[in-house]
Amino acid sequence: MFAGKEKRMEEKDHITLKWGTLKSWDLHSDTTIELSQKYFSLGRSSAMVQRDTPEQKELICQMIDECNADTIYLEWDGIDATKEEAKKYVREYRRIN
Repeated sequence: MFAGKEKRMEEKDHITLKWGTLKSWDLHSDTTIELSQKYFSLGRSSAMVQRDTPEQKELICQMIDECNADTIYLEWDGIDATKEEAKKYVREYRRIN
């Protein structure tokens, strides 16, 4: 069991953000998996129409902090952002409709 957990921790995670929310992800640690389960338990649709609650935005930011990756991909901008830049993007993104 320990070897399996250790292997998961060695795997690189990734998070892609678009429209201020999660577009794609591959997370391996128990903590990031638990955070994503909490996020999805609050309701989820496609990234294009997702309207995250403040609690969901905070869970995304926690996933970003715990993510075993150096950068987070911002799809609209086509850039790898620092974790701080990615969290700012999530917290400040506003939809116009």
